[in-house]
Amino acid sequence: MKIGVNTLLWGLHFGPADFHRLPAIKDAGFDGIEYTLFDPANFAASAMRRELERVGLEGTAVSVLPREAHLGSSDAGVRARAREHITTCIRQAAEAGSTLLSGPLYSPVGYLTGARRTADEWKWAVEEWQAIAPIAAAAGVEVGIEPLNRFESYFLNTTADAAKLCDEIGHPSIGILIDTFHANIEDKTFGDAVRTAGPRLKHMHACENDRGTPGTGHVAWSEIVAALRSIGYDRWLTIESFGFSESELLAAVCIWRDLARTPESIGFDGIKFLRGLL
Repeated sequence: MKIGVNTLLWGLHFGPADFHRLPAIKDAGFDGIEYTLFDPANFAASAMRRELERVGLEGTAVSVLPREAHLGSSDAGVRARAREHITTCIRQAAEAGSTLLSGPLYSPVGYLTGARRTADEWKWAVEEWQAIAPIAAAAGVEVGIEPLNRFESYFLNTTADAAKLCDEIGHPSIGILIDTFHANIEDKTFGDAVRTAGPRLKHMHACENDRGTPGTGHVAWSEIVAALRSIGYDRWLTIESFGFSESELLAAVCIWRDLARTPESIGFDGIKFLRGLL
């Protein structure tokens, strides 16, 4: 397995002004970074590709849907905005040399309707992904759809639901991202979650139960690794947490305190734990 670190530790966006951080990330033992595509139209994809190649790191991409973008919306215009955003993310990820895009790519983080999702919302989301999937395949990009906990999304919460969604989409380029923070809340056990995902599993986010440093909480890491090995998973295990400066994203995911002594220590201490675990 390869170990990555999400650049949200250093801010919402990661571009040329942040490239000076890459050598230290490489020296810490990471195989790559996971950069954000929150504003894909203004992402320096070619520069990212060149710098990652120069430093000797790989890159994966992650995104969320902006407000007024929802693949399950009854409004065709809102669905179209979501589809356009995801399509732009796919193309920018490919331009940056990445073969993986992941995230909760169905509705905005923190968007709650106050009710369960409807059959129509599900149908629209499946149809939109069936239209997007060939675009991803043509670009050489696989997609990991991430279920979120019930406090951040009403649409997709469990690995079993994510597996059902992927099966109904019915395209090999579209699979699942399991985030251990969300699975700790919504799935009965980590092992069952991983085995339920099975061959659909495209990506893993390594997050502690408080979103802090892996290995410092009660996430059952040995169980996770055993389950990953049982299904033959040999992809990314990426540490994802967040910087401490106030932002719309931190409000959406309800982080109101510092999770470690510094944001980057979550990654640099976390990789020591994960390397030892593996």
